Amino acid sequence: MIIVTGAAGFIGSCLVSKLNQAGFNNVVVVDDFTKHEKDKNLEGKIFEAKVERGVLADWLATNQKQIDIIFHIGARTDTTEFDKAIFDELNVEYTQMLWNFCSDHSIPLVYASSAATYGLGEFGYEDNHEVIAKLKPLNPYGDSKNDFDIWALQQEKQPPFWAGLKFFNVYGPNEYHKGRMASVIFHAFNQIKANGGMKLFRSHNPNYTDGGQLRDFVYVKDVVEVCMYLMNEQPTSGIYNLGSGKARTFLDLATNTFHALKVTPNIDFIDTPIDIRDKYQYFTEANMNKMVNSGYKIPFHTLEEGVKDYVENYLIEQKYY
Repeated sequence: MIIVTGAAGFIGSCLVSKLNQAGFNNVVVVDDFTKHEKDKNLEGKIFEAKVERGVLADWLATNQKQIDIIFHIGARTDTTEFDKAIFDELNVEYTQMLWNFCSDHSIPLVYASSAATYGLGEFGYEDNHEVIAKLKPLNPYGDSKNDFDIWALQQEKQPPFWAGLKFFNVYGPNEYHKGRMASVIFHAFNQIKANGGMKLFRSHNPNYTDGGQLRDFVYVKDVVEVCMYLMNEQPTSGIYNLGSGKARTFLDLATNTFHALKVTPNIDFIDTPIDIRDKYQYFTEANMNKMVNSGYKIPFHTLEEGVKDYVENYLIEQKYY
Protein backbone atom coordinates (compact mmCIF):
# COMPACT_ATOMS: atom_id res chain seq x y z
CA MET A 1 0.00 0.00 0.00
CA ILE A 2 1.31 3.43 -1.00
CA ILE A 3 0.14 6.54 0.83
CA VAL A 4 0.22 9.93 -0.91
CA THR A 5 -0.60 13.03 1.13
CA GLY A 6 -1.60 16.18 -0.72
CA ALA A 7 -2.98 13.74 -3.28
CA ALA A 8 -5.67 16.10 -4.60
CA GLY A 9 -3.12 18.85 -5.11
CA PHE A 10 -0.79 19.63 -8.00
CA ILE A 11 2.25 17.41 -7.47
CA GLY A 12 0.40 14.81 -5.39
CA SER A 13 -2.22 14.09 -8.06
CA CYS A 14 0.47 13.82 -10.74
CA LEU A 15 2.26 11.30 -8.53
CA VAL A 16 -0.93 9.25 -8.16
CA SER A 17 -1.28 9.24 -11.95
CA LYS A 18 2.34 8.15 -12.38
CA LEU A 19 1.87 5.35 -9.84
CA ASN A 20 -1.23 4.17 -11.73
CA GLN A 21 0.69 4.22 -15.03
CA ALA A 22 3.36 2.04 -13.41
CA GLY A 23 0.72 -0.49 -12.33
CA PHE A 24 0.32 0.60 -8.71
CA ASN A 25 -3.38 0.79 -7.83
CA ASN A 26 -2.93 0.11 -4.10
CA VAL A 27 -2.80 3.83 -3.37
CA VAL A 28 -4.37 5.65 -0.43
CA VAL A 29 -5.00 9.33 -1.13
CA VAL A 30 -4.88 11.83 1.73
CA ASP A 31 -5.92 15.48 1.58
CA ASP A 32 -8.41 18.07 2.78
CA PHE A 33 -11.22 16.91 0.53
CA THR A 34 -13.53 19.76 1.53
CA LYS A 35 -11.73 21.93 -1.06
CA HIS A 36 -13.74 20.91 -4.10
CA GLU A 37 -11.78 23.05 -6.56
CA LYS A 38 -9.22 20.21 -6.52
CA ASP A 39 -11.70 17.38 -7.18
CA LYS A 40 -10.91 17.07 -10.89
CA ASN A 41 -7.25 16.33 -10.13
CA LEU A 42 -8.27 12.87 -8.91
CA GLU A 43 -10.90 12.09 -11.55
CA GLY A 44 -10.02 8.88 -13.35
CA LYS A 45 -7.29 7.96 -10.87
CA ILE A 46 -7.33 4.51 -9.24
CA PHE A 47 -6.93 4.30 -5.46
CA GLU A 48 -8.04 2.08 -2.59
CA ALA A 49 -9.20 4.70 -0.12
CA LYS A 50 -9.58 8.41 0.57
CA VAL A 51 -8.51 9.58 4.02
CA GLU A 52 -9.13 13.09 5.34
CA ARG A 53 -5.93 14.84 6.39
CA GLY A 54 -7.18 15.42 9.93
CA VAL A 55 -7.81 11.74 10.71
CA LEU A 56 -4.72 10.24 9.08
CA ALA A 57 -2.91 9.58 12.37
CA ASP A 58 -5.80 7.43 13.60
CA TRP A 59 -6.09 5.64 10.24
CA LEU A 60 -2.36 4.83 10.25
CA ALA A 61 -2.61 3.28 13.71
CA THR A 62 -4.94 0.57 12.42
CA ASN A 63 -3.33 -0.01 9.00
CA GLN A 64 0.41 0.16 9.62
CA LYS A 65 1.17 -3.44 8.63
CA GLN A 66 -0.06 -2.91 5.07
CA ILE A 67 1.94 0.24 4.24
CA ASP A 68 4.94 0.00 1.90
CA ILE A 69 5.89 3.70 1.66
CA ILE A 70 4.53 7.17 2.45
CA PHE A 71 4.91 10.10 0.05
CA HIS A 72 4.22 13.20 2.12
CA ILE A 73 3.62 15.80 -0.59
CA GLY A 74 0.89 17.74 1.21
CA ALA A 75 1.85 21.08 2.72
CA ARG A 76 0.73 24.65 3.20
CA THR A 77 2.65 26.31 0.35
CA ASP A 78 1.39 29.90 0.25
CA THR A 79 4.50 32.12 0.36
CA THR A 80 2.31 35.19 0.99
CA GLU A 81 0.88 33.73 4.23
CA PHE A 82 2.70 35.06 7.29
CA ASP A 83 0.92 33.26 10.13
CA LYS A 84 3.75 31.07 11.42
CA ALA A 85 1.36 28.93 13.52
CA ILE A 86 -0.35 27.63 10.37
CA PHE A 87 2.96 26.47 8.93
CA ASP A 88 4.12 24.99 12.23
CA GLU A 89 1.00 22.84 12.42
CA LEU A 90 0.83 21.62 8.81
CA ASN A 91 4.46 21.67 7.66
CA VAL A 92 6.38 20.84 10.82
CA GLU A 93 4.27 19.03 13.42
CA TYR A 94 2.27 16.97 10.90
CA THR A 95 5.48 15.88 9.16
CA GLN A 96 7.03 15.00 12.52
CA MET A 97 4.03 12.78 13.21
CA LEU A 98 4.60 10.95 9.93
CA TRP A 99 8.35 10.67 10.52
CA ASN A 100 7.84 9.15 13.96
CA PHE A 101 5.23 6.73 12.63
CA CYS A 102 7.50 5.61 9.79
CA SER A 103 10.42 5.24 12.19
CA ASP A 104 8.38 3.16 14.63
CA HIS A 105 7.04 0.83 11.92
CA SER A 106 10.05 0.68 9.52
CA ILE A 107 8.24 2.37 6.63
CA PRO A 108 10.13 4.43 4.00
CA LEU A 109 9.23 8.13 3.85
CA VAL A 110 9.65 10.66 1.06
CA TYR A 111 8.59 14.19 1.99
CA ALA A 112 8.42 17.57 0.27
CA SER A 113 10.92 20.18 1.34
CA SER A 114 11.44 23.31 -0.80
CA ALA A 115 14.00 25.49 -2.54
CA ALA A 116 12.41 28.33 -0.54
CA THR A 117 14.71 27.14 2.25
CA TYR A 118 17.67 28.65 0.36
CA GLY A 119 16.48 32.23 0.78
CA LEU A 120 18.59 34.60 -1.29
CA GLY A 121 21.13 31.86 -1.94
CA GLU A 122 23.79 33.24 0.40
CA PHE A 123 25.10 29.70 0.90
CA GLY A 124 24.52 28.52 -2.66
CA TYR A 125 22.07 25.86 -3.80
CA GLU A 126 23.84 22.66 -2.84
CA ASP A 127 21.93 20.02 -0.86
CA ASN A 128 24.76 19.65 1.64
CA HIS A 129 23.54 18.63 5.11
CA GLU A 130 26.26 20.79 6.71
CA VAL A 131 24.72 23.98 5.31
CA ILE A 132 21.06 23.43 6.16
CA ALA A 133 21.16 24.87 9.69
CA LYS A 134 22.74 28.08 8.33
CA LEU A 135 20.11 28.80 5.67
CA LYS A 136 17.99 31.97 5.85
CA PRO A 137 14.57 31.51 4.21
CA LEU A 138 12.65 34.65 3.26
CA ASN A 139 9.18 33.77 4.59
CA PRO A 140 7.40 31.55 7.15
CA TYR A 141 6.76 28.90 4.49
CA GLY A 142 10.49 28.55 3.81
CA ASP A 143 11.21 28.67 7.54
CA SER A 144 8.79 25.81 8.20
CA LYS A 145 10.38 23.61 5.55
CA ASN A 146 13.88 24.34 6.80
CA ASP A 147 12.82 23.83 10.43
CA PHE A 148 11.70 20.32 9.57
CA ASP A 149 14.85 19.55 7.56
CA ILE A 150 16.97 20.61 10.54
CA TRP A 151 14.84 18.51 12.89
CA ALA A 152 15.04 15.44 10.62
CA LEU A 153 18.84 15.57 10.49
CA GLN A 154 18.96 15.61 14.29
CA GLN A 155 16.91 12.44 14.75
CA GLU A 156 18.59 9.24 15.87
CA LYS A 157 15.38 7.32 15.22
CA GLN A 158 14.75 7.32 11.47
CA PRO A 159 12.69 5.52 8.84
CA PRO A 160 14.62 2.70 7.11
CA PHE A 161 14.83 4.98 4.06
CA TRP A 162 13.91 8.64 3.89
CA ALA A 163 14.34 11.51 1.46
CA GLY A 164 13.46 15.18 1.76
CA LEU A 165 13.02 16.75 -1.67
CA LYS A 166 13.80 20.43 -2.11
CA PHE A 167 11.38 21.23 -4.92
CA PHE A 168 12.43 24.18 -7.07
CA ASN A 169 9.94 25.98 -9.38
CA VAL A 170 7.64 23.11 -10.37
CA TYR A 171 5.22 23.64 -13.26
CA GLY A 172 2.89 21.41 -15.23
CA PRO A 173 -0.62 19.95 -15.43
CA ASN A 174 -3.07 19.76 -12.51
CA GLU A 175 -2.31 23.23 -11.10
CA TYR A 176 -5.57 24.78 -12.32
CA HIS A 177 -6.79 25.29 -8.74
CA LYS A 178 -3.74 27.14 -7.42
CA GLY A 179 -4.71 30.74 -8.19
CA ARG A 180 -1.97 33.23 -7.47
CA MET A 181 0.43 30.43 -6.47
CA ALA A 182 0.23 28.66 -9.86
CA SER A 183 3.31 28.68 -12.08
CA VAL A 184 4.23 31.65 -14.26
CA ILE A 185 3.63 29.45 -17.32
CA PHE A 186 0.03 28.90 -16.23
CA HIS A 187 -0.50 32.64 -15.76
CA ALA A 188 1.30 33.43 -19.03
CA PHE A 189 -0.95 31.04 -20.95
CA ASN A 190 -4.12 32.61 -19.54
CA GLN A 191 -2.95 36.17 -20.17
CA ILE A 192 -1.93 35.38 -23.75
CA LYS A 193 -5.25 33.65 -24.46
CA ALA A 194 -7.18 36.58 -22.96
CA ASN A 195 -5.45 39.54 -24.57
CA GLY A 196 -2.62 38.37 -26.84
CA GLY A 197 0.13 39.52 -24.48
CA MET A 198 1.46 39.01 -20.99
CA LYS A 199 3.10 40.87 -18.15
CA LEU A 200 6.25 39.94 -16.24
CA PHE A 201 7.63 41.48 -13.07
CA ARG A 202 10.07 44.31 -13.62
CA SER A 203 13.49 43.83 -12.04
CA HIS A 204 14.16 45.91 -8.93
CA ASN A 205 17.72 44.60 -8.72
CA PRO A 206 20.39 46.42 -10.77
CA ASN A 207 22.16 43.12 -11.46
CA TYR A 208 19.21 41.76 -13.46
CA THR A 209 17.41 43.13 -16.51
CA ASP A 210 13.61 43.15 -16.70
CA GLY A 211 12.62 39.54 -17.31
CA GLY A 212 16.21 38.46 -16.71
CA GLN A 213 15.46 37.05 -13.27
CA LEU A 214 16.64 33.43 -13.21
CA ARG A 215 14.86 30.44 -11.72
CA ASP A 216 15.23 26.68 -11.90
CA PHE A 217 11.98 25.60 -13.54
CA VAL A 218 11.34 21.84 -13.27
CA TYR A 219 8.55 19.97 -15.05
CA VAL A 220 6.23 18.03 -12.75
CA LYS A 221 6.67 14.88 -14.87
CA ASP A 222 10.35 14.91 -13.89
CA VAL A 223 9.44 15.39 -10.23
CA VAL A 224 7.23 12.31 -10.14
CA GLU A 225 9.82 10.31 -12.08
CA VAL A 226 12.31 11.04 -9.29
CA CYS A 227 9.71 9.96 -6.71
CA MET A 228 9.34 6.62 -8.49
CA TYR A 229 13.13 6.19 -8.53
CA LEU A 230 13.36 6.84 -4.80
CA MET A 231 10.59 4.34 -4.07
CA ASN A 232 12.10 1.62 -6.24
CA GLU A 233 15.84 2.09 -5.61
CA GLN A 234 16.00 3.69 -2.13
CA PRO A 235 19.50 5.18 -2.40
CA THR A 236 21.27 6.81 0.55
CA SER A 237 18.80 8.59 2.84
CA GLY A 238 19.01 12.36 3.04
CA ILE A 239 17.88 15.70 1.69
CA TYR A 240 18.02 16.09 -2.08
CA ASN A 241 17.55 18.99 -4.47
CA LEU A 242 14.89 18.47 -7.10
CA GLY A 243 15.16 20.95 -9.94
CA SER A 244 16.19 20.77 -13.57
CA GLY A 245 19.73 21.81 -12.66
CA LYS A 246 19.61 24.71 -15.13
CA ALA A 247 18.48 28.26 -14.31
CA ARG A 248 16.50 30.01 -17.05
CA THR A 249 15.09 33.52 -17.32
CA PHE A 250 11.44 34.45 -17.03
CA LEU A 251 11.82 35.94 -20.50
CA ASP A 252 12.82 32.47 -21.80
CA LEU A 253 9.80 30.99 -20.09
CA ALA A 254 7.38 33.58 -21.47
CA THR A 255 8.80 33.42 -25.00
CA ASN A 256 8.48 29.65 -25.05
CA THR A 257 4.85 29.91 -23.95
CA PHE A 258 4.13 32.24 -26.88
CA HIS A 259 5.92 29.85 -29.24
CA ALA A 260 3.90 26.87 -27.98
CA LEU A 261 0.74 28.84 -28.76
CA LYS A 262 2.16 29.94 -32.15
CA VAL A 263 1.72 33.58 -31.18
CA THR A 264 4.24 36.40 -31.64
CA PRO A 265 5.71 37.35 -28.24
CA ASN A 266 4.17 40.48 -26.73
CA ILE A 267 5.59 41.10 -23.25
CA ASP A 268 5.19 44.10 -20.93
CA PHE A 269 6.66 44.64 -17.48
CA ILE A 270 4.94 45.64 -14.24
CA ASP A 271 6.36 46.42 -10.80
CA THR A 272 6.82 43.47 -8.48
CA PRO A 273 4.11 43.71 -5.77
CA ILE A 274 5.32 45.51 -2.66
CA ASP A 275 4.29 42.63 -0.38
CA ILE A 276 6.80 40.26 -1.98
CA ARG A 277 9.42 42.64 -3.37
CA ASP A 278 11.95 42.38 -0.53
CA LYS A 279 11.44 38.59 -0.36
CA TYR A 280 11.95 37.97 -4.07
CA GLN A 281 14.49 35.41 -5.28
CA TYR A 282 16.33 36.68 -8.37
CA PHE A 283 18.30 33.47 -8.90
CA THR A 284 17.84 29.81 -8.06
CA GLU A 285 19.57 26.80 -9.58
CA ALA A 286 19.55 23.31 -8.13
CA ASN A 287 22.88 21.56 -7.84
CA MET A 288 21.73 18.10 -8.92
CA ASN A 289 25.02 16.23 -8.45
CA LYS A 290 23.84 14.44 -5.31
CA MET A 291 20.77 12.99 -7.03
CA VAL A 292 22.72 12.02 -10.15
CA ASN A 293 25.52 10.47 -8.11
CA SER A 294 22.94 8.42 -6.19
CA GLY A 295 22.20 6.61 -9.46
CA TYR A 296 19.45 8.68 -11.09
CA LYS A 297 20.02 8.55 -14.87
CA ILE A 298 16.84 9.85 -16.55
CA PRO A 299 17.39 13.21 -18.31
CA PHE A 300 15.20 16.14 -17.27
CA HIS A 301 12.97 18.00 -19.71
CA THR A 302 14.49 21.21 -21.04
CA LEU A 303 12.35 24.31 -20.50
CA GLU A 304 11.47 24.23 -24.19
CA GLU A 305 10.34 20.59 -24.02
CA GLY A 306 8.40 21.02 -20.80
CA VAL A 307 6.55 24.18 -21.82
CA LYS A 308 5.64 22.71 -25.22
CA ASP A 309 4.23 19.53 -23.65
CA TYR A 310 2.36 21.42 -20.93
CA VAL A 311 0.77 23.96 -23.27
CA GLU A 312 -0.03 21.68 -26.21
CA ASN A 313 -1.16 18.57 -24.34
CA TYR A 314 -2.81 20.02 -21.23
CA LEU A 315 -3.49 23.77 -21.06
CA ILE A 316 -5.06 24.28 -24.49
CA GLU A 317 -7.83 21.78 -23.78
CA GLN A 318 -7.75 22.02 -19.96
CA LYS A 319 -6.68 18.39 -19.64
CA TYR A 320 -5.34 16.68 -16.55
CA TYR A 321 -2.37 14.35 -16.06
